[in-house]
Amino acid sequence: MNRLSLCAEKKIKANRMFDMLLTTSGIISLFTLVLMEIVLGIDNIIFIAILCGFISGKKQQQRARTIGLSLALIMRILLLFTISWIVHLTHPLFYISDFGASGRDMILFAGGVFLIYKTVQEIYMKLRGNEDNHKPKSASLRCARQLFKLH
Repeated sequence: MNRLSLCAEKKIKANRMFDMLLTTSGIISLFTLVLMEIVLGIDNIIFIAILCGFISGKKQQQRARTIGLSLALIMRILLLFTISWIVHLTHPLFYISDFGASGRDMILFAGGVFLIYKTVQEIYMKLRGNEDNHKPKSASLRCARQLFKLH
C-alpha cells in the first residue's frame, strides 16, 4: 500500500467514527460521559478543598490545591486511556466451548466477582448485628474516620 491510500483509509475510519458519534445513541453517550466528568470534577474540587482546609498557611493551601487538582486530572486522563485500551482487548485468549474469552471479558469478570464478594461481605456484616465491633481494615477508612472526628 502506498502512503496516499493509507491516508485515505485513515480519513474513512475517522469519518465512520464521527458518523457513529452523530447518531442518537452516540450523542446520548457523549452527553452522559460529559455529565459524569463534570460531576466527578466537582467532587474532586470539593474533596481537595476540604483536605486543603486542614493545611496551615494560604500559600501551602494554594500549592496543595494545584498539585491535587493536577494529579486528579492526570489520573482521570490515564484512567480514560486505560479504559479505551481495555475496550479493545477483544481477541480471544482461550475458548470455553464456543465462547472465546478475551482480555476484556476476563477483566469484567474479575470486577464482577469482586463486587459480588464485597456485597456479600457487607450483607453478612449487617446481618451479624455487631457493627460496633466492625473495625475498618484499610488505612484509607481509618484516615477518613479520623478526618471526620476532627470536625
